[in-house]
Amino acid sequence: MWDAVVISLYPRRYFEINKEMRTLILIISFTLAGAVFAQKKPAGFEVAGRNFKVPSEWQAEQPASRMRKAQYKVGGAEVVVFYFGKGQGGTVEANVARWLGQFKEPREKLGTKTRERKVAGAKITTVSAAGTYMSGPPFGAKVAKAGYAMRAAIIEYEGGPVFIKMTGPRDAVGQASDAFDKLVSSGFE
Repeated sequence: MWDAVVISLYPRRYFEINKEMRTLILIISFTLAGAVFAQKKPAGFEVAGRNFKVPSEWQAEQPASRMRKAQYKVGGAEVVVFYFGKGQGGTVEANVARWLGQFKEPREKLGTKTRERKVAGAKITTVSAAGTYMSGPPFGAKVAKAGYAMRAAIIEYEGGPVFIKMTGPRDAVGQASDAFDKLVSSGFE
C-alpha cells in the first residue's frame, strides 16, 4: 500500500532509494501537509451560544473557582468571566455597587465611569474605577492593592447576563482597555 501511495506522489527517480527512506519521505510529506492545512483554533470562550474572541497575547488560566466560566492573565491584570444562566446573577446596579465596594475608597473617590451601549441586541454596561483594590475571596481575608484599577462589563441579552471583570495595576488595566472593549463586543459581531 505504501508503495502505491509513494508512486502516486513522487517522480520515478525517487524509487531508486530503499523502502525505509521512501517511508520516511512519505511520513514527512503527510506531516507537512497536515501542518499546512491545520487550522488554529481561535482563542476565546463560549457562553450561552455566543463566542467571545480573546486577544492571542492573553494567557488562558485555569479558573480559580467553579463560578468562573473563563480566566485570563494580561500583563499584570486578571480577567475573569462569569455566567450563571438566564435570569441569574443579579441586576446591573447590584453588581456595579458590589464591584465598586471591592475598593477601599468610597465610590465618589474612585473616578468611576459608567457607560451603556447597545450592540446587536445586547445591552452592554461598562464600568471603570481606580483606587485601592481589596483582593480576596468574597467572604475571606482581603489584601489591599494600592494603585489598582478595574474595568468591567455586564452584557445583557436573551441568553442571560455575562459578567466580565478585569482588575490589576492601573497601567496594566489601562494598556488592555481597548482589547477588553473588543472582547466584550466580540460575542455579538
